[in-house]
Amino acid sequence: MISWMQKHNKYLVWTIWIATIAFIGAGFVGWGSYSFGSKAGNVAKVGNIEIKQSKLNMVYSNIYGQYNQMLKGKLDDKKAKEMGLIKQAFSTIVTQAKILNFAQDMGIVVSDDELVQKLEAIQGFQKDGKFSKEIYNTYLQSQRLKAKDFEASLKEELIINKTLALLETKSLPLEIEALGAAMNVADKIAYKVLTTADVPYVSDAAKVKAFWEAQKDNYMTEKKYNLSFIWTESNQATVTDEELKNYYDANSFNYTDAKGKQLTFDEAKSTVTKDLKLKKTKKSAQKAYIAFKKGKMKSSETMTLPVGDLKLTPMLWNEIESKSVGDILKPKVVGEQYVTVKINKMIQPQVMTFEQAKEKVTTAYDLQAKKEALLALAESTLSHLDDSNLTVSDFITFTNRDNIKSLNSQESLQFLQKLFTSNKEKGIISVLDKVIVYNIIEQKLLSVDENQTDFVKQTVNQMKKKTFESNFLRMLDKQYPTEVYMGGLIN
Repeated sequence: MISWMQKHNKYLVWTIWIATIAFIGAGFVGWGSYSFGSKAGNVAKVGNIEIKQSKLNMVYSNIYGQYNQMLKGKLDDKKAKEMGLIKQAFSTIVTQAKILNFAQDMGIVVSDDELVQKLEAIQGFQKDGKFSKEIYNTYLQSQRLKAKDFEASLKEELIINKTLALLETKSLPLEIEALGAAMNVADKIAYKVLTTADVPYVSDAAKVKAFWEAQKDNYMTEKKYNLSFIWTESNQATVTDEELKNYYDANSFNYTDAKGKQLTFDEAKSTVTKDLKLKKTKKSAQKAYIAFKKGKMKSSETMTLPVGDLKLTPMLWNEIESKSVGDILKPKVVGEQYVTVKINKMIQPQVMTFEQAKEKVTTAYDLQAKKEALLALAESTLSHLDDSNLTVSDFITFTNRDNIKSLNSQESLQFLQKLFTSNKEKGIISVLDKVIVYNIIEQKLLSVDENQTDFVKQTVNQMKKKTFESNFLRMLDKQYPTEVYMGGLIN
């Protein structure tokens, strides 16, 4: 039960994660960033709190680092975009800001002494068990952070923790008794697991088109830009071994492996070479930008690209979307070269023709039609239980569920969670892409195992915490509206 709740706790597993301390504990890794250009400013406003670009960059970098560790250092900008990490980072900040708004209204504060105690307790900043200002300053420098910004973020974390602590309430004896009894109920069921493979289905082109006619506004072309480019390659720049070594020595903290361990010069040499060549090419790229802006240089190429096309970086796309037609963007790094971009035209999304949308529409309609057919089959099976070929289980409980055939462990857990909270003797339960038709044929109450007491208490506490937090966040959603200043941060 607890593991299930932890896995499905969509409210506070990621969204209330500040990650300041977790990031430090990971080893000062220079993970991905999501920059919005050099112009300082805000990306959104939540209630009375403005969301700074630097805050979004910090949280995005933290989330990127966590996933990069899980993927053993194989995360890149493409995967990060596919996974929606920037939206996840923004959602995290928005939730934090809503809680901070509430804390302000309630007068919840953190003193400077509390902040200092928290800062000095971070193990990543300690040497021989004591806080080291040198290590702290090195970290700030490596992450390009100002002390006041980092400490403000840490202070916000403490305020959020104080606020959420107000929601904590321990399990009551009656709650423990009630859940303990429920967890010790054992059912013997007759059941049948149905999937779409059990439904004979042939796609109907006419129905697909009718489905599209009713849903066509949901099928839009991508937003596109017609852009002109000036590319400035860096591979022609020459670098000596001495220059590489000096550059590495000055920037060694930027060269680490997936676990945060600093790379030796030989291990990092190829990356150092690329970085130094880019540095040497920067002035040439700036000269090309000025010449292009004055009309003294023609573009290298012009093309129309959908927003987010992988030819450019997420950072560059975000800046393009914040600019106007006719603007020329200063040089940005893309791969191993610089690019200057001119925005010629913006092409707004339009409703797709049926032929353009046909593949997507067919997939969506077939999925819906199969689900409807599957539920119809389940209803028919339920009405003829005596005539159906059902499987009979042994007595099953929350903790004894391995004998439910055709369901894996996670599916079994979800099925039983719905079964034991239902008051129906027989019925239909959907679990992901499967439907289970069941009939309870026998039930008994097992004796309470005293060894389960702690587990039951933990489960009650988790259930109450999840309920209070979800309701709390729903209340905050209504009380503190979000105003977003730029695209690409929400669905």
